[in-house]
Amino acid sequence: MTDLPYPEYECWFLTGSQHLYGEDVLSAVARQSQAIVEALNAAGLPVRLVWKPVLTDAVGIRRMCSEASATDACIGVIAWMHTFSPAKAWINGLLALRKPLLHLHTQANLTLPWSTIDMDFMNLNQAAHGDREFGYVAARLAIPRKIVTGHFSDPDVVRDIAAWQRAAAGLADLRFTRLVRFGDTMRNVAVTDGDRVEAQIRLGSAIETYGVHDLGVRVDAVAESDVDALVDRYLADYDMAPELTIGGARHESLRYAAKLELALRCFLQDGGFTAFTTNFEDLGPLRQLPGIAVQRLMADGFGFGAEGDWKTALLVRAVKTMSRGLPGGTSFMEDYTYHLEPGGRLVLGAHMLEVCPTLTSATPRCEIHPLLMGGREDPVRLVFTADPAPAVIVGLCDMGDRLRLVANTADLVAPPEPLPRLPVARAVWRPHPELKTAATAWIAAGGPHHTALSTAVGAREIRDFARMAGLELVLIDEHTALDAALDRLWAIEQTRASRPW
Repeated sequence: MTDLPYPEYECWFLTGSQHLYGEDVLSAVARQSQAIVEALNAAGLPVRLVWKPVLTDAVGIRRMCSEASATDACIGVIAWMHTFSPAKAWINGLLALRKPLLHLHTQANLTLPWSTIDMDFMNLNQAAHGDREFGYVAARLAIPRKIVTGHFSDPDVVRDIAAWQRAAAGLADLRFTRLVRFGDTMRNVAVTDGDRVEAQIRLGSAIETYGVHDLGVRVDAVAESDVDALVDRYLADYDMAPELTIGGARHESLRYAAKLELALRCFLQDGGFTAFTTNFEDLGPLRQLPGIAVQRLMADGFGFGAEGDWKTALLVRAVKTMSRGLPGGTSFMEDYTYHLEPGGRLVLGAHMLEVCPTLTSATPRCEIHPLLMGGREDPVRLVFTADPAPAVIVGLCDMGDRLRLVANTADLVAPPEPLPRLPVARAVWRPHPELKTAATAWIAAGGPHHTALSTAVGAREIRDFARMAGLELVLIDEHTALDAALDRLWAIEQTRASRPW
């Protein structure tokens, strides 16, 4: 099934039952659970479901959960109690499970056969209380899980499972992500710093540091013929500013930007890195801060964080993985400035250079402009405005004793007026429920100014990702009431406050 967005992954479907009802019932349980798996796979899930034999005892359950935990291709387990499966048999298995769990509360039949229903039917189709038994033990063990309720043919059930699978794929990718930091974080900035050991414990990602000189050596080694080929690609793919074209006054700057991309791409691929950071305060031998290079690498799926922000780089990578095969895009982003007109309050998001072109369906314009920080040559960048679309903006912050995700749903909109003098890619959005509540709650939660903005996935995937990764989540959406949100956040701060003075 190579047409799936995630052909390298699978999720296992585990069905619980017992021998109390006889072999005929167990045979029916197996047939019906297989039919559910086939129907869900046919419904277009992004990750293939793999049916496993019906589980009826503690030894088999523990063995199956241990096998799932040890199988790299398996990124999650879906459990369904077709008949009444005594849940004590699941305790050791659930304790051994190290993969995300989805509890599917469904049944084989959509409707009840009212005129013919008998006790044989009742004994076979009793997930209504079999799943409650399983749910009790999962709650007692505090197992992180998603619960999806409804008939498996319900499109919303399929959407819930698909969102969970995408979140599981994002987490599975992070488990094997290597991130390279070129230099350190921006000096004296708090929110981009953090505990890299805790991040690796929680997310599994290896966060490594290399000197910018190591990248500079790669830049110097780039072949001119490779630069020629990449520049030809730039000229074909983008609306090129005249001064950057062949023979233009700034064409050499475009060639150097191409060298940066080729060197970065080679460094990342050779090292097995799928995320990276740069820092305009630490450019070493580099003549430009990488602009178009970072934008194009993000478009190819790499995670990125500016100013050494490795947490956001990991988050961008995870969200890009979650959104594989979906329309829309995902980018590194920064809340920059506000439009505070009553009744039309908006956020203008941008960065110095590095916004991913997957956010636009238009042809970006390739331009060169001065950069007021960094003290280097003018960098080349792609300039565009993100397409209007529903979006989610997500930030990852280190709260000292835990990692917290802060997320805000929003609508990307067209700017009220053109932006002819803004020389960077940008996005304009209307946060939910509105700017005052969203910004106040975000600040109260300690949310970062660097984020991952996505028009491909939404709050459903982010909520699932937070739960399975063991991250605290503060979600700001259309249902957020400001006073209630602030009360909850203040309560958390008071119970967890650490005051060194």
